[in-house]
Amino acid sequence: MYRRNSIFLGFFIALSSCSTFYQPTSLQHTQYKIDASIRNDSSVVGMLQPYASNINATMNKVIGTSADTYTNKRPESEVGNFLADCYKEMAEKKFSRKIDAAFMNAGGIRSYLSKGNITVGKIFEIMPFDNILVLQVLTGTVLQQYLDVMAADGGWPVSKGITLQIKNKKAVNVIINGKPLDPGATYTVAHSDYVANGGSDCSMLKSIPQINMGYLMRDAIMEYINIYTIAGKTIQPVIENRVTNAD
Repeated sequence: MYRRNSIFLGFFIALSSCSTFYQPTSLQHTQYKIDASIRNDSSVVGMLQPYASNINATMNKVIGTSADTYTNKRPESEVGNFLADCYKEMAEKKFSRKIDAAFMNAGGIRSYLSKGNITVGKIFEIMPFDNILVLQVLTGTVLQQYLDVMAADGGWPVSKGITLQIKNKKAVNVIINGKPLDPGATYTVAHSDYVANGGSDCSMLKSIPQINMGYLMRDAIMEYINIYTIAGKTIQPVIENRVTNAD
């Protein structure tokens, strides 16, 4: 058996050594200018039209109304407050537990709310990533480190119930649920799996267990808006001095 296997192995190596491998010796690039002078290919347009129609019908669906135009800025913004409050409320519904605070990395907000109809497409513009809303239970010490990252980045959106000031790129005077942050306490927070996995310089969160139900943050936003729509309300977030720069 050993001799037979040796013969087979030798045959396989010999066969492999006879194979021809090709290596590129040069590369040539051609630049094509795409502008209005390029006419549509009717056959391609016809092939894509059914898919485009379905996508447009979905993306143009109106799901709510924005009372005004709300932009994203730092250290605090209306659209940021809207999203953070959304994540806190929807996380409490989805996970059936009390959430102390919800956060959103500022760089993850890619658009703003325009006055008037809010469409599904607009939510995809604001949140184009398939990030998942997860929970983590943090000690006060770790939460302070997390908030310091936010402060160093100019401030991130935080939900109702938490306020802080930024001083020398650190989070100071942190109040959660009416009380100063306690290093020895534990806090349940809701945020994206991207941040929970250490993204945006949040390495202090990477080793902490996550509670993950596969709940897309984008779905949370649309469901949150739907609650307002059913109640006959418009989206109307305000600045509440949740995150401010210390004097």
